Amino acid sequence: MSDRLGRIWAIALNTLREAVRNRVLAVLFVFAVALMAFSVVLGELSLNEEVRVMKDLGLAGTSLVGTVIALFLGVNLLSKELDRKTVYFVIPKPLHRWEFLVGKFFGLAGTMVLLVLLMSLILSAFVVAQGGQHGWTMIRAEILIALELVLLCAVALFFSSFSSPYLSAMFTACLWIIGRNTVELASLAEKFADTPLAWVLQGIARAVPDFHLFYVSGATLERGGATVSVHETFVSWIYVGQAALYAAGYTGICLIAATILFARRDFT
Repeated sequence: MSDRLGRIWAIALNTLREAVRNRVLAVLFVFAVALMAFSVVLGELSLNEEVRVMKDLGLAGTSLVGTVIALFLGVNLLSKELDRKTVYFVIPKPLHRWEFLVGKFFGLAGTMVLLVLLMSLILSAFVVAQGGQHGWTMIRAEILIALELVLLCAVALFFSSFSSPYLSAMFTACLWIIGRNTVELASLAEKFADTPLAWVLQGIARAVPDFHLFYVSGATLERGGATVSVHETFVSWIYVGQAALYAAGYTGICLIAATILFARRDFT
């Protein structure tokens, strides 16, 4: 058991190092920081809303940049190993394919958590410099963003386990867009109640990962419900815990399906 965990840890650590050295990640990280700095300019143009604008743009930038990075790294994670033929040297060793894939996922997930942490610290510095406070409400929002990115990595890894990078990126992006709009899908299904279209829309809304659960600032959690915001009433730690359980469950399903498909993949 310890040997197995050691092998997974070695793969995860190597994946984290490779991701950190990736130039695309560095460019997007700089873009996120520039976006936060630009929020200072926009805040100066607003009427005593500097901190509000900075928080909104900071969270939006963290989510957007993180999504792009998770999508890019997730769909290319396995294809790079195949292109460089690294996997041909790793798999024949006393290492199961599922250990290789799980290690890759944890390395990528660790990269996303580290990215959100760094951008959160930078955002906190900007907010404090403007006389605001980076409190627990912002921390809960940033944890939700990290959970969303980890789940997105699992979805991307699932598709990349059997498909090309281009198709994996397309499928993952489509699921992310649909998952961000599950509330709208459910509302649309209500307009076509008791029709085949309504059943299809309801089925899609329930089957796809509900990314709407994780980016909730300025959004409505339920149809007809109140809008939550990091500036006013926000979700509780209980909600964050429930979202974490949902992300863990859906991530586990994606990883199990990915390991089954990856185990059947022919490398010859």
